[in-house]
Amino acid sequence: MRIIGGKYRGKKLFSPEADTIRPTSDRAREAVFNILYSKLEKAFADYAFLDVFAGTGAVGLEAVSRGFAEAGFVDIDLRCVRKNAAQFQGEIGKMSFYMQDASALLPASRRYDVVFLDAPYKKGLSIRALSALREKNWLADGALCIVETERGEKLDIPDGFEKTDERCYGIARLFFLKFAIK
Repeated sequence: MRIIGGKYRGKKLFSPEADTIRPTSDRAREAVFNILYSKLEKAFADYAFLDVFAGTGAVGLEAVSRGFAEAGFVDIDLRCVRKNAAQFQGEIGKMSFYMQDASALLPASRRYDVVFLDAPYKKGLSIRALSALREKNWLADGALCIVETERGEKLDIPDGFEKTDERCYGIARLFFLKFAIK
């Protein structure tokens, strides 16, 4: 596993020791950032990125490499994320780590503009996490949320989110949702 693009392109990341972590494929990560480039109105440096169910932190670290202003990482176990983030010493000040259950978040200390969620497949965790992000004020108005599910998995979109796009890459399906504060 490696960083695909940006300042740290080619940097190798530590793979998880446990088989409970399923990193987002390189192909899907590349597609996500290409799509973000076309969907976001401003430069990446104007946005804060949140990697939920971070696992290895590969998606959030990709955001750092590509120039996002900051990146947050949410997971119940941050050991693999922190090990990979330690390789980005010059960027560590841009990173925040939240050791929390993504489906039962504490109130946010800041809001994020772009959020990537890659929950374990077929457990309904993405829906609970989206609701928690909304209820605990983790999302900026107009935030773009990308939810990765298994290709055949259904996603019941919670109130406050509107699906703007959907793409499939291998066994993964990516839903692009826009959040609006009511």
